[in-house]
Amino acid sequence: MKTGYDLLNDPFLNKGTAFTEEERAKYGLVGILPPTVRTIEEQAEEVYANVEAKPNASEKRHYLMNIFSRNRTLFFHVFKQHVAELMPIIYDPGIAESIREYSKFLVTPQNAAYLSVDHPEQMEAAIKNAAAGRDIDLIVVTDAEAILGIGDWGTNGVSISIGKLMVYTGAAGLDPKRVLPVVLDAGTNRQALIDDKGYVGLHHKRVDDATYYAFVDKFVTLVEKLFPHLYLHFEDFGRGHAAKLLDRYVKQYPVFNDDIEGTGIICLAGILGGLNISGEKLADQTYMCFGAGTAGCGIAKRIYQEMLDQGMSEADARSRFYMVDRQGLLFDDMDDLTPEQKPFARKRSEFSNADELTTLEAAVKAIHPTILVGTSTKSGAFTESIVKEMAAHTKRPIIFPISNPTELAEATAEDLIRWTDGRALVATGVPSAPVEYQGVSYEIGQANNALIYPGLGLGVIASGAKLLTDEMISVAAHSIGGIVDPNEAGAAVLPPVSKLDQFSETVAFAVAEEAKKEGLNRNEFTDAKACVKAAKWEPVYQK
Repeated sequence: MKTGYDLLNDPFLNKGTAFTEEERAKYGLVGILPPTVRTIEEQAEEVYANVEAKPNASEKRHYLMNIFSRNRTLFFHVFKQHVAELMPIIYDPGIAESIREYSKFLVTPQNAAYLSVDHPEQMEAAIKNAAAGRDIDLIVVTDAEAILGIGDWGTNGVSISIGKLMVYTGAAGLDPKRVLPVVLDAGTNRQALIDDKGYVGLHHKRVDDATYYAFVDKFVTLVEKLFPHLYLHFEDFGRGHAAKLLDRYVKQYPVFNDDIEGTGIICLAGILGGLNISGEKLADQTYMCFGAGTAGCGIAKRIYQEMLDQGMSEADARSRFYMVDRQGLLFDDMDDLTPEQKPFARKRSEFSNADELTTLEAAVKAIHPTILVGTSTKSGAFTESIVKEMAAHTKRPIIFPISNPTELAEATAEDLIRWTDGRALVATGVPSAPVEYQGVSYEIGQANNALIYPGLGLGVIASGAKLLTDEMISVAAHSIGGIVDPNEAGAAVLPPVSKLDQFSETVAFAVAEEAKKEGLNRNEFTDAKACVKAAKWEPVYQK
């Protein structure tokens, strides 16, 4: 057992002033802590008061990250009490500044593993050093090539892995001692970082694909050997690598790519919630996505699979999808389509004016979508004229501008409600306040992957699932979509972040049950709910 300053400097064991007089005598803490003993509730009250006193989100985040680095239990005790308020500070959109300024403010590595493509021979030692003897159930790994709509940030992107794991613990109760944030530093193509003497990552361009894939393969094989029940979460990998990596490992290990699968799950859940409100069927919808990158294609693939699951033929389901990107509506004769875009590209022969469909507005006028999702990071792309054109051809348009951070959103919820006379069913990628319009208060769902991935991970880890399957993903989406109350005026299409811990359990129950149904559970259980609850960690001090 650690004693003295070693104990106080261990964020997993530190209690600060909550160490009792008996514990202080036992562990060599007498005289190196102030004499007053406080409870975790008293500590948490003071922490929250200090957060409230900070003048802006940046200062609040710096303070909270200091608490996180010193005392995990106290941090998560506060986070769990104020999850809706603190989520935008701790994670998205507040984390964007942390990523940009990471090298400047680095004080502690926060128990992360930094893996260098220049020294693959050091990888095993690096992971063992970061784990420090801890059993690891969950790794969130990033190569930081495509972060949050702000691009390539190299080693600075480790903040995204740390932040994602915070949400896993705060929302789903995953034990912070059993998680590990990892960044794969394969270089960066952001020249400003390479030229910045203060940047703490590798000062060279990203490596070639052969070197890159060998590096990632070495990592995946190694961590799956070191931690046999590991759930591996890929985060913010670039368009050219993300889908290939998921396809490479999805049939071997329980792996998850949040940008491809998480965004797809939450958008499907939101659409199911919206259809629950409108009373319409998925089979009758026409789907358009503006932004055909990793997230956009991942969403389309998930909704397409849901249409198949509901009994539609492949041809009928495929006919419902239209993808718009930088070059306009995607056609199958374009020579720059990605493998993920090709299944959803259209034939020019379908349109008499195909050569004119080079803008979102032209595509909306020609196609009349009933569902419009934005993953473009093009601020204000859903203009009044586009939205009104869409709304003229469908009773309850489903419109999800989910790009983030805030300044990159395709539209605001307030504008969408106003431009459609309150008919739009809206979800945004960032938190949005209720919209008051003509005497009705419209609750705005947040299409934040945090509504899904913590519960998904908890279900996989609690059940010990050998793989994460399409069926598990589908039941997760349905479990969220079914929470919506369609009879409430102005009801949101997704449940509120304030109840994140509750419906994370709902998702986990469904996933664990499905794992058992498919015979993929390594942990034996008869009651999925009891299994999930037993796997959860609570932020209370241990004796």
